[in-house]
Amino acid sequence: MHRFSAKLAFAALLIAAAIPAFAQGTGTSIKVEDPYARATPAGARTGAVYMTLDNSAKDADRLTGASSDVAAQVQIHEMSVVNGIMQMREVAGGLPIPAGGSAVLAPGSYHVMLIGLKKPLMAGETFPLTLRFEKAGTISVTVPVKAMGAPQDKPGGMGSMHDAPGGSMNHMDMK
Repeated sequence: MHRFSAKLAFAALLIAAAIPAFAQGTGTSIKVEDPYARATPAGARTGAVYMTLDNSAKDADRLTGASSDVAAQVQIHEMSVVNGIMQMREVAGGLPIPAGGSAVLAPGSYHVMLIGLKKPLMAGETFPLTLRFEKAGTISVTVPVKAMGAPQDKPGGMGSMHDAPGGSMNHMDMK
């Protein structure tokens, strides 16, 4: 009976160790690096989250959606300039992440859009974000909020739209 109890305890430990990995899908093929959001002014209804998604799997994956308790909706968006006008639209079908490669979500490009913020994003705070992948399942991350004036990852990002063709946010077309 003692041997059976030891084996049962060992099996229970193995199952308990596997539960967190199962709850996040495989979780091992996608690595989320440097997630962050910018602080938003009072009254802002939208915000954005940036990060790098590394896929170590031999097969491509796809970021199909996200959720967070800080916003009514969360969508995967792309920002681009078409005929001198900044456009932002939801990425149909999700964002591909190549096998053995990365997808970069950065100001002025792909990003996770927070729509219907429940309160402003404040510098120094953090919030939870759950990412959904076609193959890797769900991955939960904690997103730190950086100050509004913090340096951008690349020139021409959302924080420097006044330098964009057309001169201001007034020339942005949301689709």
